[in-house]
Amino acid sequence: MAVDREQFNRLLKEKGLKVTRQRVLVLEAIASRPEAHLTAEEIYDLVKVSYPEIGLATVYRTIQLLNELHLIDRISFDDGFVRYEMGNVHGGGKMHRHHHLICLKCGRVISFRDDLLEELEKKITATAGFRVVDHEVKLYGYCVECGGDFIEEKRE
Repeated sequence: MAVDREQFNRLLKEKGLKVTRQRVLVLEAIASRPEAHLTAEEIYDLVKVSYPEIGLATVYRTIQLLNELHLIDRISFDDGFVRYEMGNVHGGGKMHRHHHLICLKCGRVISFRDDLLEELEKKITATAGFRVVDHEVKLYGYCVECGGDFIEEKRE
């Protein structure tokens, strides 16, 4: 996933923030791994390759800023680590994250991109007068490698 540097620079300037190499590199590092759910340390390792002078504290501050600007999402898979991924904005500025399938045995995280909750959101709006603008879904189970390949569980 490529980062639109021009749009990113404009957003920073609109917020009264400087466009720095470190900020651009951190955003590009996260964007370069769209299927990954990166920890701050993993982002630091990626940025350090092209900018060895960067400090871990700078990466943490930049991540916090990018999260506040809604360019990246902060997620937790209940494994003791905070992880980050690119934010997902779809048509009309409506924000939706993709969903995550988490294996209880090996801890593998699989992204699931179908948004199956649109009808539920419409019903909530119609019945409760509440407009959903975002949601996060985490489903726990077993990946194929850990025994999730069975469709019919023993029903005997």
